[in-house]
Amino acid sequence: MTPVVNTHVHVPPNFSAFATPTEVIAAASCEGVRALGVSNFFDTRVYARIRDLAGEAGILALYGVEFITVVPDLAERGIRINDPANPGRMYLTGKGVDPFRPRSAANRATAAKIRQGNDQRAALMVSRLAGHFGRAGFETGLDATAIAAVVASRAGVPVAWVSLQERHIAQAFQEALWQLRSAERQRILQRVYDQPSSVAETDATGLQAELRARLLKAGTPGFAPEVPLSFEEAYAYILGLGGIPCYPVLADGCDPVCPFESSPEHLADELSSRGIYAAELIPVRNHLGVVDEFVRTLHEAGLIVMGGTEHNTLDRIPLDPAALDAPLGDSIRQIFAEAASVVAAHAQRVGQGRPGYVADDGTRRGGGRRFAQLVKEGTALIGGSLGDRPNPPDNG
Repeated sequence: MTPVVNTHVHVPPNFSAFATPTEVIAAASCEGVRALGVSNFFDTRVYARIRDLAGEAGILALYGVEFITVVPDLAERGIRINDPANPGRMYLTGKGVDPFRPRSAANRATAAKIRQGNDQRAALMVSRLAGHFGRAGFETGLDATAIAAVVASRAGVPVAWVSLQERHIAQAFQEALWQLRSAERQRILQRVYDQPSSVAETDATGLQAELRARLLKAGTPGFAPEVPLSFEEAYAYILGLGGIPCYPVLADGCDPVCPFESSPEHLADELSSRGIYAAELIPVRNHLGVVDEFVRTLHEAGLIVMGGTEHNTLDRIPLDPAALDAPLGDSIRQIFAEAASVVAAHAQRVGQGRPGYVADDGTRRGGGRRFAQLVKEGTALIGGSLGDRPNPPDNG
């Protein structure tokens, strides 16, 4: 039976559907997840707690990181990659990283740049949004320090681990608004939006999404520009942690589809030309036919392809990845499990000083035989069986 694997989940104190790290692992255990890939922005110190909890539950933890990067040549040409609102912006993840290894001076500098840039942006957004509400007649009393303290308390982690995201900020302002009587809340929203709210009175999650869309995005009162890394910086950071650079596919998660992903064949060529030999989907945002097309094409092009759920909203969807409109077929599930096995084997091998899926410079190692060996080793680490797998990709 193909094991349940999920290679992309955000865990607290990142904004998450789960309240605490303990809750993440409890849900994974209850749902029969064999390998769980955590993939946070900005700070990974919670991973030590995930490691301990997952080990106690018999779940293999796979560690990842996520970045917003800028690709200059595509930005200059106005090409949308996997961020439909920002040409030239690429979300990039690292899989199979070792967050516990000593970091080089370059990686320490990059980590500090990531954290400092985001924290400054978050503080500016909170300040601007609080001022906007104040001018509308509602003094929220919120600042970034207060919001971070609440996030840390709820997650049961030190406040130093918290780097605020837009969703944290929107949630804090939604909760402040809900301290008001309904009529007063609607009056304030009318003033800050310059139009009525379209969200039902009892829909807290909907109001958070509305606040984020109307008040924190480009051109709105609370917006502050992101400070993305260059693609090269993020790529080097991933390799510096012993990981595998991986591209998150958006596909029909936006309409129209981003030109960089105009077809799975085009995407495979683009990724290989940039030294990326792994891709992932969050199938719940894609229709099943699109998932099948991208997964099969990328797999046949020699990339490992994995699937996750993100869980970066309050919606508690299952941890077993599924498409927007249907469950995944077993052949796709096997490809996802195969990729997770490669990531698991890569992480173990690199930790032991042995060659993994990619080399220190990002070059993909070996051909079909080495690939099959990685799958075998990773399958043993994860448990379960891949059964009759599709032919392994020709990555020689």
